[in-house]
Amino acid sequence: MSKPASFDDGKKIETASAVGDPSFEDATVAVGAPTETISPLGYHVGAVTVVFLNISRMIGTGIFSTPGSILVGVGSPGLSLIFWVIGFIFAATYLCVYLEYASYFPNRSGAEVAYLEKAYPRPRYLIPTAFAVLSVVLSFSSSNAIVLAEYILAAAAIQATTWRIRGLAVGVYTGIILICWLNTKWSLRLSNLLGLVKLLTLVFVSITGLVVLGGHTAVKDPHANFRNAFAGTSQSVNGIANALVKVNFAYSGYENAFNVLNEVKNPVKTMKRYAPLSLTIVFVLYFMCNIAYFAAVPQAQIRTSKELTASLFFKAVFGNQSALTALDSLIAISTFGNLISIVIGMSRVIRECGRQGVLPFPEFWASTRPFNTPSGPLLLKWVLTTIVIIAPPTGDAFNFIVDLQQYPYNLFSFLMTLGLFFVRKRRQAIGAHPSEFRAWNAVLAFCLLVNVYLLIMPWVPPAGGIYGGDVSFFYATYCVVGLAILLLCGIAYVIWIVVLPHFGGYEIRQTVGRLSGGAQTTKLVKIPKDKIAEWDATHDEHGEPINKN
Repeated sequence: MSKPASFDDGKKIETASAVGDPSFEDATVAVGAPTETISPLGYHVGAVTVVFLNISRMIGTGIFSTPGSILVGVGSPGLSLIFWVIGFIFAATYLCVYLEYASYFPNRSGAEVAYLEKAYPRPRYLIPTAFAVLSVVLSFSSSNAIVLAEYILAAAAIQATTWRIRGLAVGVYTGIILICWLNTKWSLRLSNLLGLVKLLTLVFVSITGLVVLGGHTAVKDPHANFRNAFAGTSQSVNGIANALVKVNFAYSGYENAFNVLNEVKNPVKTMKRYAPLSLTIVFVLYFMCNIAYFAAVPQAQIRTSKELTASLFFKAVFGNQSALTALDSLIAISTFGNLISIVIGMSRVIRECGRQGVLPFPEFWASTRPFNTPSGPLLLKWVLTTIVIIAPPTGDAFNFIVDLQQYPYNLFSFLMTLGLFFVRKRRQAIGAHPSEFRAWNAVLAFCLLVNVYLLIMPWVPPAGGIYGGDVSFFYATYCVVGLAILLLCGIAYVIWIVVLPHFGGYEIRQTVGRLSGGAQTTKLVKIPKDKIAEWDATHDEHGEPINKN
């Protein structure tokens, strides 16, 4: 195949594909969602919004509660601080994977949805089906909503009963869904505003920590935890492994803006500059907040603080109930902003899954009516989140659901990183010009090792044995169930794509559906076997009729 003409960057390659030029996408298998060269959701995402979408997703309640559990795992303040640096390195290297994919497919939102689709076009529809089903089944945000309700009640000094928490969680989450449904521009502006509030909160904690270190507060010995900072470092492999997972999770969300990539003007240039900036800002604030905690709170108290590390800090420095009430209010605001950023990002992920045609009723998922927002995905998230808030009992079931949401995605993260090598190979085969961003091979190798670690580590028994996890049953049940869901997706795929067509006398083909407002979606159709030759002769791989004029 001759070299394509004048493809200077990834955006031109992706756009050219939509108009029929010999681009990278057309040179492989045209599978998945059609490219919407003009976003039906508008272009409301600028540089500031990119920064705050990522910051709001990363900063939830973790920095206020995770430091205690990380200290327990590693055993010493010195190693605890180093782990926050390691977590930043993990996130930064994996951010490179997203940036390279974005440089190839700048007109595609949904991040993993589009990138897995492009990396694994064969077997046709397999990876999109598995990821779509998983994204839909696990698309609830119940844990965040419940945490938000708990902090609102704490700030208001109202007793937190089970049904008070659940009712408030449903009510607040309903309000968030309505905000994101009615107007994209204003939901993004609110996300930016709340992101700024949580940013200023961490800046305040960081500065207060420096004041404590300077000896200007009631804290008697602010340097105590920094003397012999590595004394007591843990020798437990399981404890250190768990700490790595927790600190890695604390940075999750650095990729959130990639979920709205097709709504960004100059997407590759903007992402290259501002996605790393958002991650760096969060790292600096995380690190400074941890120094503040160690300056103000004795190490023994931090070890037993569980979710109350920040509360101990405020109590040590300010020493009154008003400070704790203010902290509860700030954490509630932080969680509210975190939920908005999650809803904005995940609604685009689910929309892209639906646009691939592997879910029933693709028009429902792709439609942006009536407010130019992803109505179908938002409705799904509200229904599932409400059910999971209300239905499961507290305790084991709740902890199990939270863990289950994380594990299967680690496998897709591994596949996405590995798939970048396949994408590069196919681009090289057609002579495509270099992209605007290319990750070093050493970075990809490191990412693969981290992914393997995150897949293996949850199987390591905790110190208390197989029943010593955060649930009373087998500690790795969520891993087993997560893999079982993926296996069921594979079985359903074989039945849907192979078995039923074989006995039904048809084959699966795709067409492009165009909706009002510029939205597009793939529709999978059944073509009788005696009509296949005619169909293939009159349609291209996108399912578009071939113009023979």
